[in-house]
Amino acid sequence: MSTLLDIKSSVLRQVQVCPSFRRRTEQEPGSASADPQEPAMGAWKPGDGVEFFAHMRLMLKKGEGRQGLPCPEVPLRSGSPAPPEPVDPSRGLRALAPEEVDMLYEEALYTVLYRAGTMGPDQVDDEEALLSYLQQVFGTSTEEHTKAIERVRKAKAPTYALKVSVMRAKNLLAKDPNGFSDPYCMLGILPASDATQEPRVQKEQRFSFRKGSKRSGPLPAKCIQVTEVKSSTLNPVWKEHFLFEIEDVSTDQLHLDIWDHDDDVSLVEACRKLNEVIGLKGMGRYFKQIVKSARANGAAGPTEDHTDDFLGCLNIPVREVPVAGVDRWFKLEPRSSASRVEGDCHLVLKLITMQRDTAMSQRGRSGFLSHLLLLSHLLRFEHPAEEPNSSTWRGELSTPAATILCLHGAQSNLSPLQLAVLHWQVSSRHHQTCTLDYSYLLGLLDDMQAHWEEAPSLPQEQEESLADSFSAFSEFGLQLLRQLRDYFPATNSTAVYRLELLLKCLGKLQFFQPSFEICPFETELNMDVAAALKRGNREWYDRILNARSPREQPGPQRLPGLVVLADAIYDDLQSCYSVYASLFHSILNVDVFTLTFRQLERLVAEEAWVLTEELSPKMTLEVASGLFELYLTLADLQRFWDSIPGRDSRSLALAGIHTPFLPAVKLWLQVLRDQAKWRLQGAVNVDTLEPVDPSSRHSSSAATAGLCLSHIQELWVRLAWPDPAQAQGLGTQLGQDMCEATLFYTELLRKKVDTQPGAAGEAVSEALCVVLNNVELVRKAAGQALKGLAWPEGATGLEGVLPRPLLSCTQALDDDLQREAHTVTAHLTSKMVGDIRKYVQHISLSPDSIQNDEAVAPLMKYLDDKLALLNSSLVKGNLSSRFHFTLEVEPCEGTLPASPRRRAALIPPFIPTGSAATPGLSTAPPPVNAEALVSFFHAEGQGLPLESLRDGSYKRLKEELRLHKCSTRECIEQFYLDKLKQRTLEQNRFGRLSVRCHYEAAEQRLAVEVLHAADLLPLDANGLSDPFVIVELGPPHLFPLVRSQRTQVKTRTLHPVYDELFYFSVPAEACRRRGACVLFTVMDHDWLSTNDFAGEAALSLGGVSGVARPQVGGGARAGQPVTLHLCRPRAQVRSVLRMLEGRTSKEAQEFVKKLKELAKCMEADP
Repeated sequence: MSTLLDIKSSVLRQVQVCPSFRRRTEQEPGSASADPQEPAMGAWKPGDGVEFFAHMRLMLKKGEGRQGLPCPEVPLRSGSPAPPEPVDPSRGLRALAPEEVDMLYEEALYTVLYRAGTMGPDQVDDEEALLSYLQQVFGTSTEEHTKAIERVRKAKAPTYALKVSVMRAKNLLAKDPNGFSDPYCMLGILPASDATQEPRVQKEQRFSFRKGSKRSGPLPAKCIQVTEVKSSTLNPVWKEHFLFEIEDVSTDQLHLDIWDHDDDVSLVEACRKLNEVIGLKGMGRYFKQIVKSARANGAAGPTEDHTDDFLGCLNIPVREVPVAGVDRWFKLEPRSSASRVEGDCHLVLKLITMQRDTAMSQRGRSGFLSHLLLLSHLLRFEHPAEEPNSSTWRGELSTPAATILCLHGAQSNLSPLQLAVLHWQVSSRHHQTCTLDYSYLLGLLDDMQAHWEEAPSLPQEQEESLADSFSAFSEFGLQLLRQLRDYFPATNSTAVYRLELLLKCLGKLQFFQPSFEICPFETELNMDVAAALKRGNREWYDRILNARSPREQPGPQRLPGLVVLADAIYDDLQSCYSVYASLFHSILNVDVFTLTFRQLERLVAEEAWVLTEELSPKMTLEVASGLFELYLTLADLQRFWDSIPGRDSRSLALAGIHTPFLPAVKLWLQVLRDQAKWRLQGAVNVDTLEPVDPSSRHSSSAATAGLCLSHIQELWVRLAWPDPAQAQGLGTQLGQDMCEATLFYTELLRKKVDTQPGAAGEAVSEALCVVLNNVELVRKAAGQALKGLAWPEGATGLEGVLPRPLLSCTQALDDDLQREAHTVTAHLTSKMVGDIRKYVQHISLSPDSIQNDEAVAPLMKYLDDKLALLNSSLVKGNLSSRFHFTLEVEPCEGTLPASPRRRAALIPPFIPTGSAATPGLSTAPPPVNAEALVSFFHAEGQGLPLESLRDGSYKRLKEELRLHKCSTRECIEQFYLDKLKQRTLEQNRFGRLSVRCHYEAAEQRLAVEVLHAADLLPLDANGLSDPFVIVELGPPHLFPLVRSQRTQVKTRTLHPVYDELFYFSVPAEACRRRGACVLFTVMDHDWLSTNDFAGEAALSLGGVSGVARPQVGGGARAGQPVTLHLCRPRAQVRSVLRMLEGRTSKEAQEFVKKLKELAKCMEADP
């Protein structure tokens, strides 16, 4: 079967490279030809945006619990009772025939009526109570019960015997010179006739063990038994066993002596010979005579020189032996008051019966079998099958039942091992008919294991019976493991605990396996467990498949059921990893997770390959949605396997499964784009453009838009497309769709606020502020979502670095949103600018008799009100950007009054402390202090942060305010100073120009030599340029009579060589002035159109040789070549130009005109 499945899997793998799938995947992911068919409006309607995203949230929520490996110590979620396990009455012990029941009843009555020994405190000593209990158990009438008792009383009484096990002694007296002794034990039964008499030495009198015996004759050797001699020890260990027949249980005693042996005579032989001597009277003297006889028959010499030393004795009445036997230490007693003894002796005593006059014994039924039947009968009575909560029963028997079983076990001479085996056999069989607690069964196995290691092996018949019980229990346990999910669900703590105990029981069976001569298991138990789990996995899989996705249904109808099946498999594997895996591995050494994962993954992969092949030609939006959800779960399965150390998903049947799903994923992402727009449109339609709550400053639609973008990004993370090239195409397209949806949302907002009725005052401003806040919130959310779309760019991609397509997409979106924000800001501030102009005009027209503070008060109140509204309505980021906009519109030309006094009226709040501004000294506007504006908006830490206020806009405003107070010539000088500053700031982007300059004092002229240029910009269609260099001195007012000069045109080159020398007749004093420089402008010569600007560079004349100090060598050339980096005019240079454009002086206008002509040449330059 495994081979057939492998062949089928191999065939299905070949399906993925068939032409129909290859043609779909080999196309460019972003190309139009690679897209599936256009979305049909019937699948997801425009009004379904809410439903679509609700379904997507469910998919995301499903993935939240699939991040990484589940914790092995996952808390179980239920403490309810475990599901009931199956029971089968036929699996118990066979039912007894009526005749067998009668014999068993007789056996039980016989056990009670002929009991011997002392009852324990936890046993029933009342004979009538025990007999009454047996009547209830066997269900007999009073008359039948009375007759049965009479029959048993008339039966012959059993023969009693005492089993004595001499185990060890400790702390004996040292009788030998070496500090030790050579102890041995002599023991026998003291008859009732001797037990009451004082022993005397009467050598001619015979001795009888039987009470009141008149007969004379040799004493049997079995009456007296002797252990081996243990040399040189005070703590001997014997472990010898003896059996003594008891004639009178009520009066006979067990007598034991311990002696120190002093020669090599065999005491056993002496004991045998002395048992044939007649005339001894008294057990104590009889024991002493044995020792003396051993001396007389041993080595030569006087016997008195070799007398053994007495170490202690014991006298134990047989009637005091407990019914269940005794296993304990006994304190050694002296022989007389003059004796000195020490130490203890460990004995195991048990009173048994032989020659029982019962039908079972007469028919050859062993005590083992009789006890098995009796235990089974009592167990069924004590624990009936119909009892509720039977699964928690732990074998608690009533006191009469425990007493009767104890009596019968002892009388039948059953060893502790045999009793443990019998309890296991009966209970394990009973468990299969009426569920018991597994901890009880495990305790029985532990008890049996403890006795198994010490006791000898069982008889073959009993061993076969035990092997059968093991086989039956293991078969029952394997049947439960096949239905692991039904009987031991991972969410039920009680069931999982029962599973742990069951596995421990099965594990215990492996302990006994090597000890059996007849092996109860055909294979290793863990192999049987693995086979049962595999079979159970397949049955569970087929059950869900047939219920949810029957193969006879068409593919589109099967798809939702297959999604449910895949989700069920993932949840099942999570439970297997977190709950079952550790139990099976630690107890049975079975890797249940790997076994289950491999099997279920292969089955669902085969189903997915077949279904995708069937649905590929029938791709619709419903099919694409189902396939997309199915793929997410299959990908989760692969990642689950990958997340386990040492595992590789490339060996799985799901490897490469993403290929046939690609068309469905593309189509679903198209649907996502449309649904996102519909969802945003619905959110804007119901938006009132009011903050959702007092703590936030954005409206409800912004929260919806941010949530949609976040969900899209989370979905991409969960998708985690494995193919880098395809992931780039999908991610780029998804990023573009997100940008499109974001811009679509901002346009909807702007249109909504434009269509609102124009309300005067704060209402319109508040709505516009909310729109601005919405745009800012969505801008941040979109940027964060686009960053989350990153994918590794091939094998060399850097993790955490945004790919180039997404980076450009993010930058373009940010620019678009900034423009949208500026558009809304224009709406927001347009009325403010108009009002400010009116207030300024009002100030300019006010008479000089009004004080400046009074004239400017309306404007300041207006600004304070509007700025307070902006501060309360805008988030800090928007407030900062709006402040920059205010800084840009405040200093507009034409807003200041013509009167110098009224100009000063606008400035007092912004004039720096200690300023000596005097309006009459200059025609330029008075100095406005931008730092005062920063302090105003910072508001001592309660307003905008300083770092956001002192950015580029602040610096530009500060510079423009400074230029406002400068004269035209100072502005022109600043223009050239800015050009000198920017030379060192630009990178080598526009090329380099090498020049050499020196001043010839004798001729009072400046020599400028243009040497060569390199790496110029290619400005012609052929990839080259036709460059030439314009050389001029500036500022113009320092060199009014000097005209510019130019080099020759070098055609078709980016590295021209000129070596041309130019002379400018200028005084040295002019070259030393502030801002004096040589300006080199590189142009590209065009024959049919305007020349193109290639770059410029400026060289300060203050550092030219001969200007700062007299030149050495007369008129000879001096100085080293200087390499200048070409650049374009920077923002500071352009700000000066804008400032000069507002000046009406002829000098300013001529300078601006000249620069504008140069600017036309730069328009075509990239």
